[in-house]
Amino acid sequence: MSDINDTTTTGQIIEDDPVAVRLAKRDALLAAGKDPYGHAFKYSHHLADLAAQYEGLEDGASTEDEVQVAGRIMAKRDQGKIAFLELRDSTGDIQLFCRINALDEDAFAELKNLDVGDWIGVAGTMMRTKRGQLSVAIQSFELLSKSLRPLPEKFHGLADKETRYRQRYVDLVMNPEVKDTFEKRFKIVAAIRRYMEDQGFYEVETPFLHPILGGANAKPFVTHFNALDRDYYLRIATELPLKRLLVGGFEKVFEIGRQFRNEGMDPFHNPEFTTMEAYQAFSDLEGMMELTQGYIQAAAQAACGTLQITYQGQDIDLSGEWRRASMIELATEGAGEQVNFERTRDELASILERNGGHADATWGKGKLIAEIFEAVAEEKLIQPTFVIDHPLEVSPLAKKKAGNPDLTERFELFICGHEYANAFGELNDPVDQAERFRAQVEAKDLGDDEAMGYDDDYVRALEYGMPPAGGVGLGIDRLVMLLADAPSIRDVLLFPHMRDEAPAGGHPRGGAAPAASAQAAAIAPIRPAVPIDFSKVVVEPLFEDEVDFDTFSKSDFRAVKVKECVAVPKSKKLLQFTLDDGTGADRVILSGIHAYYEPEELVGRTLIAITNLPPRTMMGVDSCGMLLSAIHEEPGEDGEPEERLNLLMVDDRIPAGAKLY
Repeated sequence: MSDINDTTTTGQIIEDDPVAVRLAKRDALLAAGKDPYGHAFKYSHHLADLAAQYEGLEDGASTEDEVQVAGRIMAKRDQGKIAFLELRDSTGDIQLFCRINALDEDAFAELKNLDVGDWIGVAGTMMRTKRGQLSVAIQSFELLSKSLRPLPEKFHGLADKETRYRQRYVDLVMNPEVKDTFEKRFKIVAAIRRYMEDQGFYEVETPFLHPILGGANAKPFVTHFNALDRDYYLRIATELPLKRLLVGGFEKVFEIGRQFRNEGMDPFHNPEFTTMEAYQAFSDLEGMMELTQGYIQAAAQAACGTLQITYQGQDIDLSGEWRRASMIELATEGAGEQVNFERTRDELASILERNGGHADATWGKGKLIAEIFEAVAEEKLIQPTFVIDHPLEVSPLAKKKAGNPDLTERFELFICGHEYANAFGELNDPVDQAERFRAQVEAKDLGDDEAMGYDDDYVRALEYGMPPAGGVGLGIDRLVMLLADAPSIRDVLLFPHMRDEAPAGGHPRGGAAPAASAQAAAIAPIRPAVPIDFSKVVVEPLFEDEVDFDTFSKSDFRAVKVKECVAVPKSKKLLQFTLDDGTGADRVILSGIHAYYEPEELVGRTLIAITNLPPRTMMGVDSCGMLLSAIHEEPGEDGEPEERLNLLMVDDRIPAGAKLY
């Protein structure tokens, strides 16, 4: 096939529109009776296998060894009667050496007309060029799939993270290290499954839809079950169904699966996540510690080949016996004063307040101790540590500790300051369980939308008798983060949840798309602006008090560029911005806008800030200034006013530090 003419049917030149050019090539192939989307292709080798097999082939050597390979074109170089293509398959890359005398003129012209991104199947012989490049000398080829969008030249770095997460398929093509992360994930899950099966556990499946909220304290997703005409909850845990199986006579069961919690997103939390939960009859907390250490070490060996790992610059030793310490012991160490149930509630509340926390009036001593631990000790637990003896108040499903009814048989595993596993000596007293369910219902009636419901069937199951048991839940996503050295949970989720590309304000992020042909527009229509009914918008009345000009002029308004943006740990509202304000030194500002924006969508943006405010400490971080936003109210779904917020973003052509007048 000869080169197509890069014009539309009206004669308009489209060479500057790569999508339109490729669409025209597709149409030309169809008009010539050729299928641009091919059919099955039987390859003889993966590219990595060829690299290993011909590692010793000398420079300039050719062979008669015929091979068939398939993959995506990643690069092209045309040198007249010779062309070089870089081919990539799922295992690696190889060069394709293409000569016009090995292909007829029409076939060579077709090959030169291929685009980077196209999938092809190739037949040829193995050779190594004089420059030492292992290659396949092409004898024939087939187009297997025409790529209509050009691959980006650069698709990496912090500023591209939103696009990388949203278009994971392109991320995987352009960044091989991303694929390595997910290959580690596959190995981790497979290793855990093998370890559990080797320990005699059966893998089971339990329902995703639950009629009663249970197994954890979390805000659920709600859906309507049409056949039963009632609302159900997407599961927040698999605990209660799995323990019913212990009642039924299974001794060791586990499940790896998705959980759904309708809560916020930050580097360590995603509303849809994967856990492994396991329950073992006749076991206890000691058995769960042994089990947990075993499957995590097995996963580390499978994914990393070692138990000595590094996470975000911290050296972690997963070998040996892991530390065990009580929550009260660690809270006392961190606070520098005695923390226990002998202290009065007011004394515990004061300790928490002195360490940057806030004591809610409804919290008892147990909750206060847990909050003190979180404030003063949690982030210091770098090496693997089993935190045991949790207060009863924060452990509604755990068995009370023998000899101390204020505490429970429970541990949480902490590594690098984050929780990875949660385990219990399981409560099997139906009367005690019923009382705790009733307490949860009371909490829900008082406004706690994360409290559990009363599960009458589960109490009935316990009344038939459940043997003493240990149970543990592991966060798979967090473990993958740890073993893959990934800073965010989104880096280990193939398809993380994202806000809509066009926010409520209506304008596509990043500015309007360039004009394109009608065909190209059909491939990627510009998202229409979302209309706003300004008749329903309520804005705050203007201030009537006057501000003199000298006072106003003391406020230093500057354009700032977002270098980094992260969620503040332990805060559902705050985002921490690292900003370029033109001074050469980073400026940190905290802003309570996490309900409206995700961190990665703000990186690279140009914002407006007041830069000469005195530092204000928020969650232990000095916030040096204020970012400006516009707020108004609109009626929500229930008719009640809801606040809308839009962070002020300006043209990226404005340099960092530019002063506003």
